Amino acid sequence: MAARGYFVYVMASYSGTLYTGVTNDLERRVAEHKQGLTPGFTRKYGVSRLLYYEEFGDIYEAIAREKEIKKWRREKKVALFEETNPRWLDLSMDWD
Repeated sequence: MAARGYFVYVMASYSGTLYTGVTNDLERRVAEHKQGLTPGFTRKYGVSRLLYYEEFGDIYEAIAREKEIKKWRREKKVALFEETNPRWLDLSMDWD
């Protein structure tokens, strides 16, 4: 997957903790989460599975969408990604 724009993404730990973020390089950012390179929430809770992402051409739209999703209750976030990923598979598993 080549980074072309801006991405809003949802990741999870194996215990079910969810994290929503925004980046301009999804592959790099997911790798950072998986390797625990960034101190904070995702490293503390072992957030390492990419469950969902959306691509945007404009950073301001991506940030607005991230903020929108972050305000949602857990049930609504789960419903969002379970439409396309009901088994909570790591979408980054096949990336090189």
